[in-house]
Amino acid sequence: MRDDVQMRPGQVTARLARYDPAPMLPRLPAVPRSASALARSRGGRRGAVPPNLRRWLSAPGSLTARLRLHGQVSVQVLSQGRRTLWPQEREALRCREGHVREVVLRVNGRAAVWARSSTPLGAVKGPWRAIKGLGTRPLAELLFEHSQVRRDPLIAQALSTQSPQRRRLARQWAHLAPTPKDPAPIWTRRSVFWHRGHPLQVLESFAPWVTTLPAGPKRR
Repeated sequence: MRDDVQMRPGQVTARLARYDPAPMLPRLPAVPRSASALARSRGGRRGAVPPNLRRWLSAPGSLTARLRLHGQVSVQVLSQGRRTLWPQEREALRCREGHVREVVLRVNGRAAVWARSSTPLGAVKGPWRAIKGLGTRPLAELLFEHSQVRRDPLIAQALSTQSPQRRRLARQWAHLAPTPKDPAPIWTRRSVFWHRGHPLQVLESFAPWVTTLPAGPKRR
């Protein structure tokens, strides 16, 4: 039996709400992959990844805080509960089933980032139990405000057309952003967060329009 909150067509706004817009400091820096590694992940040559996209894919700290530089951020829960994990998640988390939470982050109401977090079932009964009660609050409230949380390096890639990630994202995105000006994300980044020895992987997929924005505050 699954404990889940599932998105259905026509109900994509049912769990959309605001939260406190106060900024969160990027306390936990990640180790980004090199520009050449990002280019190879796409199958292109060095320089195939535009510089601004590369900055978003490798930006340390809280993604939510960076999005708040460009407007009001809201979280919409698409699905949450017990799931069979994707092959990549099984390898990262060392289990076949886990607790999965899928959301979209909106900036001023516009779909900006599709995100999926996954963790072993035992972890939501232990150090990651707060994830089940997040609701429309951002996951960043758990990840970047707890002194015991540590983060593995970021890994960026362009999703292949036949990957389970790309297929699921495309199905959900069709209901979130049905206009041609907002195509589904292709580029993603992921990293594993650790709390008391328990992993939680976060995958973030950027809408193309987001990657045209500055990834950080303007320099003076």
